[in-house]
Amino acid sequence: MEALAVRLSGLDPYVDGAIRIIGFYDTLMRRRVDLAALARASAGLAECTAGIGLHGTGRVIRHAPDGRPAPAGPTASSPTASGPTPSGPTASRPTASGPPPTASSTTPITLDEEEIGTVWLERPGPPNPLDDVLLDRLAIAAAGVVERHGPAHTTMADPALVELVISSGSDEAARARALRLLGFAADVPVHVVAVRTRLPLDRLGGLICPARPVKAAPLADVGVILAATALDPARFPADVRAGIGAAGSPDRSWRQARTALRFTTPREPVIHHRDLGALALLAEVPQDTARENADVAAVARLAADPEDLETLDTYCATGSLRRAAGLLHLHHSSIARRLEQISKTLGIDVTDPTGLTRARLALTAWRLLGD
Repeated sequence: MEALAVRLSGLDPYVDGAIRIIGFYDTLMRRRVDLAALARASAGLAECTAGIGLHGTGRVIRHAPDGRPAPAGPTASSPTASGPTPSGPTASRPTASGPPPTASSTTPITLDEEEIGTVWLERPGPPNPLDDVLLDRLAIAAAGVVERHGPAHTTMADPALVELVISSGSDEAARARALRLLGFAADVPVHVVAVRTRLPLDRLGGLICPARPVKAAPLADVGVILAATALDPARFPADVRAGIGAAGSPDRSWRQARTALRFTTPREPVIHHRDLGALALLAEVPQDTARENADVAAVARLAADPEDLETLDTYCATGSLRRAAGLLHLHHSSIARRLEQISKTLGIDVTDPTGLTRARLALTAWRLLGD
């Protein structure tokens, strides 16, 4: 390895140095070195400590210019998602994956258009004019190592593989193979999540499932997230609508996730299918049948007045006049008058337990129509 190390101090002019650096890393990539060897060779070439960090696993490799692992030091964390750690001998430590405060220059590692890590130099003085070239080639080489040592290391996945996993028409052998290619172990149950969000799916996947593995892909009109661990609804950011299926058969979990997504509201933006219970049966009602129901039709007419619809929704969610008044920041007598008018419009006494049940079912069925 030392025979390949070209000292930066001897490179002049700039173009000649850049060409030598490119050739240096091309040689390392042909030799299929691991991340530790990349960091070690880079430190020798740059004559300063060099580091490689993978965001998702928190793996950090730092080597001093003499080839030895650099002493551990404080690092800055990074929330970006990544996948499994590549195999091979390492000088790594389980810590945050960002560069330390002493880094003089940094470059992101990008794979499949997703930032999966960072490379950096810890030069005590000002950056060398060729440091940017060195780090650019180091980042490319590190991405190649990560890709070579596993099936899929980024959060974003091939939509075709994801569709194969969740499709009810896939045979079990094809589904198992697709799961393996996505990086999921055969004996690990997979949760499927259907989401509507403006956030990038890779970022959302990293937020809700930081422990990994997690894969995401857009499919038709929704985003699909596959996760090997149970998901906490509290992890989902605001303004994200999500339905969560139960772990087990991915095709069944996908159907459950799509159903749960239909039940989401601004008040309850994330719903686990298991929490729907018998309400899930409403999703099986044909839409024409639901539209023709008198209670559902009455709610549809009521929806023309957003204020009345909000009042009914809040009262159905709380079942209490005073609690609804508190949430709407109105006096309870004002809510009582509104409910009296709503009851006349619906033809249902919503203050009666049976009427309240009818109103809740009708409101839910109307929402499922998506009109």
